[in-house]
Amino acid sequence: MRTKYNRVLLKLSGESLMGEQHYGIDPMRLGEYARQIKEVAQSGVQVAIVIGGGNIFRGMQGAAKGFDRVKGDQMGMLATVINSLALSSALEAAGQKARVFTALNMYPVGEYYSKWKAIEALAAGEVAILAGGTGNPFFTTDTGAALRGVEVEADVMLKGTRVDGIYTADPEKDPTATKFSEITYDEVYTRGLKVMDLTATALCKENHLPIIVFDMDTPGNLGKVLEGEAIGTLVY
Repeated sequence: MRTKYNRVLLKLSGESLMGEQHYGIDPMRLGEYARQIKEVAQSGVQVAIVIGGGNIFRGMQGAAKGFDRVKGDQMGMLATVINSLALSSALEAAGQKARVFTALNMYPVGEYYSKWKAIEALAAGEVAILAGGTGNPFFTTDTGAALRGVEVEADVMLKGTRVDGIYTADPEKDPTATKFSEITYDEVYTRGLKVMDLTATALCKENHLPIIVFDMDTPGNLGKVLEGEAIGTLVY
């Protein structure tokens, strides 16, 4: 595989891990993700991963139900740790070394995150899974992914979703929605497109970290994106 990028930050949503289920982790989906990630990691691409926790618990939803917002967000952070452990386990089972780093000190569940340790793991050919968001309440895992992408000096942030890019409207609700092949950060903001939250988008813009939004649920798509195939939407 001849790839366009040397080091990438892959952002996965927690919901995507549910597969066809309504809650939790679908072993089939988890195994499929692990196979795709192993394939690109073993081709020499350095892969850091941030995964959400929405399949288990979302801080915002908890706050809406009466949870204290800070405690709700902390519960969400723990959900991302559960997903990260599941993904690392699936990668190890597939024969790909992986290491979990946590934004909160949770030894021995994972290593306490530092930029230098994460880069060291990437350089050694391990997949670095960066759990716990930013470690602070009031920030999403998208912002956590943008922050970690900038910190580990990734060439690009790959946002794996259920849809094959960014559209003028939600394609699942509006059949007339059209897809962008590329779009600027500013246009995402002015059009009010729900790509990532504003903090994450601003962080990527300020630090010149391009984003590619693509469909991760189609097997083989991760490799295609890394080879430079135009199958998603580039935000620059």
